[in-house]
Amino acid sequence: MKCYCHGETTTCIDRVPIFHSLNAQEKQEVAQITRQKDVGKGELIYAMGDEVHSLFVIHSGMVKVYRLSDTGKEQVLRLIEPGGFLGELSLFSPSPMQHYAEALEPVTMCIIEAAPLKELLGKYPSIAFKVLEELSRRLERTEQLLEEISLHSVERRLAQALLDLSKGGREIELAMSKRDLASQMGMTSETLSRKLSSFEAQGWIEQIGQRRIIIKDRQGLEGVLERE
Repeated sequence: MKCYCHGETTTCIDRVPIFHSLNAQEKQEVAQITRQKDVGKGELIYAMGDEVHSLFVIHSGMVKVYRLSDTGKEQVLRLIEPGGFLGELSLFSPSPMQHYAEALEPVTMCIIEAAPLKELLGKYPSIAFKVLEELSRRLERTEQLLEEISLHSVERRLAQALLDLSKGGREIELAMSKRDLASQMGMTSETLSRKLSSFEAQGWIEQIGQRRIIIKDRQGLEGVLERE
């Protein structure tokens, strides 16, 4: 099956930062051990407990990484966008996966088998360093999430999330459902809906449809942060 990695268009290898330091010939070495796979919306790429022996590089689409509690409660850990990757722990440990990875929309990805990729890590240490950098960033984001959930109120968490998602602008187009957003912030979807309605009643935001939010009063949101 043809992989985008061999095409003249933007490839999954060109997109992912861990391969940016490689030249064209070196990228071709990676392409030779890569295959393409398409995954439909709602399909699992892998489940908790699966043994994974590949690195998955997302070429198009969005992937949700999450865990489930013993009672079935979902905790969204992160979203993987085009150019991102998952399954990287298979490069360092044979342990089964500790979370689920699900396609939020149709996904095309390039799959790089772990065993030959490990050989390339020895040949090109820069790739290994980039993988470790990304793992460090993910660990930092996880620690920040745990801090937010344990130390701050629902109102503060939501205000901070809206400010972060707006990236200094006025409009937010949610990449995930509000249910998944609530899970990522450690609250129920009912609580998120109630707090969004409260923020809207105070004139801080406006909700348009299921995914679009307009920031109408940034100072109002910032004031929530200052009160804690």
